Amino acid sequence: QLWVVESGGGLVHPGGSLRLSCEASGTVVDVYAIGIGWFRQAQGKEREGIGCISLRSGYISYVDSMEGRFTISRGNAKNTVYLQIEDMKSEDTVLYYCAAENASVCTSSAAPYDSWGPGTLVTFSA
Repeated sequence: QLWVVESGGGLVHPGGSLRLSCEASGTVVDVYAIGIGWFRQAQGKEREGIGCISLRSGYISYVDSMEGRFTISRGNAKNTVYLQIEDMKSEDTVLYYCAAENASVCTSSAAPYDSWGPGTLVTFSA
């Protein structure tokens, strides 16, 4: 099995920055065969894609509306992917998910992803 889990959420000031992490683990996995997507969901709204990375090729793609303040990168650990968020705005204070796909897919669509993390919540601090 393949599992992913997010971390790095929490309190952030408006205009601040935050880096979220996605760690993949499970049964023997070829990390470079994994595609990682980042998604977010506000309460009462549908889930929306942010961007993705193919660990095999290093290809990174962003949803058009998300380009600018979001940066996806691969960590030093083979199974780690980051999402850097800059200039936090109110619409960014939502639940963030990462998802993994065994075929190293990189897509903004949620459908192809095999495994989803439980999410990590980002909220504003006063």
